[in-house]
Amino acid sequence: MTIEEIKKAFSRNLKHYMNVSGKTQSELVQELSFRQATVSDWINGKKYPRMDKIEILAKYFGISVADLISEPPQNGYYNNPETAKLVQELYDNPDRRVLLDATRNLRPEDVKALTLIINQMTKKESSD
Repeated sequence: MTIEEIKKAFSRNLKHYMNVSGKTQSELVQELSFRQATVSDWINGKKYPRMDKIEILAKYFGISVADLISEPPQNGYYNNPETAKLVQELYDNPDRRVLLDATRNLRPEDVKALTLIINQMTKKESSD
């Protein structure tokens, strides 16, 4: 993997865990005493942090260092391609993205059922 690919993988993973945890760039800067420009460069894939910063971020998000620096499996974080497709649909909808962490180990039929339930709830709320 080239350094550019490594920076992009880290950037993608950092954005993912920020999104899952509901953290903003400003919160990372304030809560971890990082520089705004540095965090911005990480998020935009321009720079790669030192290992001590990666360890701080991993601890902050409650994940392993590998979760931040590794490429996800070929079909995403999900081993079943059908599940990966369904989860991608959840990810593409900002209002439903928070559900992703809970779906990681679900079977495709479980993700489908969850998606149907959410769609029904959303339709009901908008008609009330």
